[in-house]
Amino acid sequence: MKQLSSSQVRQMYLDFFKEKGHSVHPSASLIPVNDPTLLWINSGVATLKKYFDGSEIPEVPRIANAQKSIRTNDIENVGHTARHHTLFEMMGNFSIGDYFKEEVIPWAWEFLTSDKWLGLEAERLYVTYYPEDEETKEIWMKKVGLPENHIIPVADNFWDIGAGPCGPDTEIFYDRGLDFQNLAEDDPENYPGGENERYLEIWNLVFSEFNHLPDGTYPPLPHKNVDTGMGLERVVSVLQNTPTNFETDLFMPIIKELESLSQDKHYGQDKATDVSFKVIADHIRAVSFAIGDGALPSNEGRGYIIRRLIRRSVMHGQRLGIQGAFLTKLVPIVAQIMESYYPEVRENQDFIQKVILNEEERFQETIHDGLTILESIFQEMREKQQTTVSGSDAFKLYDTYGFPYELTLEYASDNGFTIDQDAFDKEMQAQKERARAARNTDTSMSVQSKILRDITLESKFLGYETDRSQAKLTAIIDQDELVESAESGNRVQVIFDQTPFYAEMGGQVADKGWIKDLDGHVVAHVIQVKKAPNGQSLHTIDLEGAIQKDAIYQLEVDSQLRSKILKNHTATHLLHQALKDVLGHHANQAGSLVAPDYLRFDFSHFGQVTNQELAQMEEIVNQKIWQALDVVTIETSLEAAKEMGAMALFGEKYGKDVRVVSVDDWSIELCGGLHVSNTQEIGLFKIVSESGIGAGIRRIEAVTSKEAYLLLSQRENLLKEAAQAVKSIHLDSVPEKIVNLQGELKDLQQEIHSLKAKVMKSETADLFTNSETINGTSIITAKLENKGMEELRQLVDQWRQKEASDVFLVASEQDDKAVLLAAASKKANQNGIKAGELIKAVAPKIGGGGGGRPDMAQAGGKNPSGIPDALNEAKVWLQTL
Repeated sequence: MKQLSSSQVRQMYLDFFKEKGHSVHPSASLIPVNDPTLLWINSGVATLKKYFDGSEIPEVPRIANAQKSIRTNDIENVGHTARHHTLFEMMGNFSIGDYFKEEVIPWAWEFLTSDKWLGLEAERLYVTYYPEDEETKEIWMKKVGLPENHIIPVADNFWDIGAGPCGPDTEIFYDRGLDFQNLAEDDPENYPGGENERYLEIWNLVFSEFNHLPDGTYPPLPHKNVDTGMGLERVVSVLQNTPTNFETDLFMPIIKELESLSQDKHYGQDKATDVSFKVIADHIRAVSFAIGDGALPSNEGRGYIIRRLIRRSVMHGQRLGIQGAFLTKLVPIVAQIMESYYPEVRENQDFIQKVILNEEERFQETIHDGLTILESIFQEMREKQQTTVSGSDAFKLYDTYGFPYELTLEYASDNGFTIDQDAFDKEMQAQKERARAARNTDTSMSVQSKILRDITLESKFLGYETDRSQAKLTAIIDQDELVESAESGNRVQVIFDQTPFYAEMGGQVADKGWIKDLDGHVVAHVIQVKKAPNGQSLHTIDLEGAIQKDAIYQLEVDSQLRSKILKNHTATHLLHQALKDVLGHHANQAGSLVAPDYLRFDFSHFGQVTNQELAQMEEIVNQKIWQALDVVTIETSLEAAKEMGAMALFGEKYGKDVRVVSVDDWSIELCGGLHVSNTQEIGLFKIVSESGIGAGIRRIEAVTSKEAYLLLSQRENLLKEAAQAVKSIHLDSVPEKIVNLQGELKDLQQEIHSLKAKVMKSETADLFTNSETINGTSIITAKLENKGMEELRQLVDQWRQKEASDVFLVASEQDDKAVLLAAASKKANQNGIKAGELIKAVAPKIGGGGGGRPDMAQAGGKNPSGIPDALNEAKVWLQTL
């Protein structure tokens, strides 16, 4: 067995399958594109689903990749087991309707055992297979030569995740020897496929040969596929002969740096301490990659996961005795380990560190605030002589305030309390179910569609040069059936041998227009254009006349609509670069929409964008428009484009040859869309709005040309109306006039406030002399007319200054609603009387509810007629104490 680094193993895997005719795909972003079923990319096949379900045909049917992935369903296990990780790398080779079992099984054996490749000892390898899949067993025995006692049938070896492609699989295990044997020799799990450390699964080969239909049947797929996965961390632990994944070169440099930061703690000395080393080493990898791909900490979705990983790491850092912010110091180590294949961590290192540092500092504030809340919970428990923190309180601290459950557990123990674990777990499960329900629960893959997949006729796009052309109608699809002709009144999909219509892609909406016969009569309206699985432009049309396959037609794009789209598309490119100039390199595109009437641009950024920054971006874009810069488009290789510094757009698919759109060598992007020839054609650019739409994702909406003029005209009219309303002769003086009016209004409000206070003082002159004593406690109750809660609070302040009684309850009716305010003195609190409990007792009388602190509480209700009963109920309540 060879001694190989993780970088060597990864590259060796990709080189092997490149030799076998595979197209090596780069690792995709951890953030899924157009896939609401996934929170993260969680496997090597996750980015290839469009090929497996037949919605798109790959240029090369053989694909290999090493894909960074994140799984977070069992974060709590990280550090406690040998191989649980949040971020991991899955190496895979895939066949989309090309090779199958007879090819891929021998290839797997060759890669694992050949001296040219990994060179593992053949006698240490075992495999499992699906018992009904005798073909796989035969291949292992006859083509590979594996002895039958190394081939184990396992009933679970069938990959099936619901509707869509599925099939049997075969797993490959490496025997690590007796040193890893379960302690009991007769343990039933001591076999390949069992729960043990001796036989380690290193590769899984899935054979997708059936379609799992919604009715529960499993017909054969029209095209069989292969999907394999080999965990890099696992196979490296075998090759480097380490007890767990954490002792490999993927993690140990991080652990060594943690040892230097902790000063007196060392990995391998103590099991509990080792858990902290492992958790931090694992989490910092996941956090670094996730932030580098554009995910940012927040209270929901992906951002919530990042925040949780950072906070768990900080907690474990404290257990190692590390003081202050430290995670940022680990990012360069992660970058160094992964740089050979993932340069993006190094490229985004400063930004990643900035985000992590900000989050670490915020967490210190969270801990301080959480401890304050926790102490109030403990104090109330002591008063009630309780010993168990409720699950709901513990979960509220965790879910609402971000206070770690581990800290609640620790501080509870220090104060002699326990936590209702079962109740907390129920709250946690309910939260997970709510989160799961909030996401799209569609199945992971769709059932393959044979009709569109099998249409391989070429369709050339002419839209870069023209907006009209003659074309031959090569396919008509009516309700998933190929037909020779279609009649007026139908909606069908059609493919031509060439077309000027742009198919929706890269955020740019599709062209619309007309299909005419050669006499110029309109036979159909083009309402949508999308890409078919094999790349042709698939036109959805509404028929006004009859059409015939193989006939020639005139295709005409709505040129006015396209012109507006072109202006908005080029403006989107200008805005993208302006964003980076103003906010920083991290402001990457996270989605866009280029429509005729407006453009929408989503980008990654934590924190709000200021009005000053928006104005600066807007000015930059307009300067580029007024400079009348040529928009130059060239076709070149992907590598050459990258050397030019071209930015790749979110969700766009690129082949070996790409189009590069450049504006003054300032904005350079890979883009297959349509653009103006000169920026002056855009005319004018105006930002309409900026807002946050998700975890660390902001959105700008803007307009150009005519729509920008109409927007400015509309706003000018609003300004004229405002000028008229504030009696300003000149528009320029409207802001000053409004400021003056605001000052006058503030003065009047202060005067009203002062008058109200005087009236209140007059109305309540005798109020504080009318107390009565009940059960040893003095109380004053009162009803006032048409008073708001703020006025009642002022009255409570007067009551406290006068020390008029132990308890005070005042009520008022305003706008057909009742309000109550209760207050209790320090003496009353010491005697166990709390305003919050009083208000809860009397609020039902006004048809409402409320609560508050021991010294003051409030309530509201819809039954003002119940106020006298509420005031009387306070006296009854005191009698019961």
